[in-house]
Amino acid sequence: MAGVSTPTPLALYVHIPFCETKCPYCDFNTYAAIEPLMPAYVDALTHEIAAWGAWLGRPALTSVFFGGGTPSYLSPAHLAKLTEAIGAAFAWPSSIEVTAEANPGDCTPEKLRAMRAAGFNRLSIGVQSFDDAELRLLGRRHSADDARAAVRGARAAGFERVSIDLMLGLPGQPLDAWARSIEEAAALDVDHVSVYALTLEGGTPMEADVGRGALPEPDADLAADMYLLAQERLAAAGFAQYEISNWAKGGMTSGHNLAYWEGRPYLGVGPGAHSHLLGGAGLDALGPHGVRFANLKPPRTYIERVSSWQPSGAVSAAALAAAPAVETAEEISAATAEGETMMMGLRLNEGVSDAAFRERFGAGIAERFPGPVAECLELRLLEWDGGRLRLTEGGRLLGNEAFVRFVAAASEASASAAGA
Repeated sequence: MAGVSTPTPLALYVHIPFCETKCPYCDFNTYAAIEPLMPAYVDALTHEIAAWGAWLGRPALTSVFFGGGTPSYLSPAHLAKLTEAIGAAFAWPSSIEVTAEANPGDCTPEKLRAMRAAGFNRLSIGVQSFDDAELRLLGRRHSADDARAAVRGARAAGFERVSIDLMLGLPGQPLDAWARSIEEAAALDVDHVSVYALTLEGGTPMEADVGRGALPEPDADLAADMYLLAQERLAAAGFAQYEISNWAKGGMTSGHNLAYWEGRPYLGVGPGAHSHLLGGAGLDALGPHGVRFANLKPPRTYIERVSSWQPSGAVSAAALAAAPAVETAEEISAATAEGETMMMGLRLNEGVSDAAFRERFGAGIAERFPGPVAECLELRLLEWDGGRLRLTEGGRLLGNEAFVRFVAAASEASASAAGA
């Protein structure tokens, strides 16, 4: 295969689509009861990893993230095979963050030690709640005690970084129950907490239950109160909020997610995984704003198509679109890149640097987006702070009101440029 010189470092996402059970609120590309596919899937994923590493010229990785699905549902042997394949295909600095998502019920001492030995140094545990009734509502297969044991076990196994996820705004969830979960999270030996509001995704069993009245409609005002409570209690416990949904102690931010929010290149492998490769540093054919692409979703089709893939030649937009596992590919226009820079960067508490925006796009934020900036300042959704445009404290509750303005303006500019 043809390599490229001085390849750009990138973040690597590895999708694991297997779940023991499918949660009623989940619309991710995950599947239950397909365990017989695991060996063939791991073989195919190993092949895709090797092919990408060779085609891109063995770039250095800035982070690795195994998500899903339930990565911890794989056997230790399968996890080790995948991390070994990554180490062979890419330059893997020993200092980088290597994360695996885990279900608390999978976090036995033996599994955790095996994951640590395979190279994972950060565990993201899907706790969601410390209330057993809420866990049953969410269809989770663990208990609150399992979650507590998973955190203790991760530290005992030598995980340097431990994160937990919590979910607010559940149907019928009272504020005091949320307060107990957030207080317990704050008191645990974890250095990162992610807090997400439940979204009723179309086609999920929970959305159907709410639609027919079997579950109450989530209360948006109450969810806002829960979010404010999380801000207050986590801050009091020493967690610094650095993104709309994320808090960290001692600078232990999620390096992998920062790659997305800061617009850096990333590669996704596995069915349904998304990638964004940028031009430059050996990938000049991709253009200054790069190409975004996504793999097809069905695991069986993915296995069939990727297992014999042997890419060759230059990495270009056309070559990426023609890859057998790729379902969609899009060259990113300047206007789209500008809009996404604002949408993603404004999620961060520090916001978007006007100087960095000007250096990348040749004009300041207010020059490119005069309408959205003026409107959001007037509505007190955004504020200028030391040359950075960022969400106000109140704006974090209404972030989408700001994001949609920038995305709409960018879409209009992109359509205008395409029609010119």
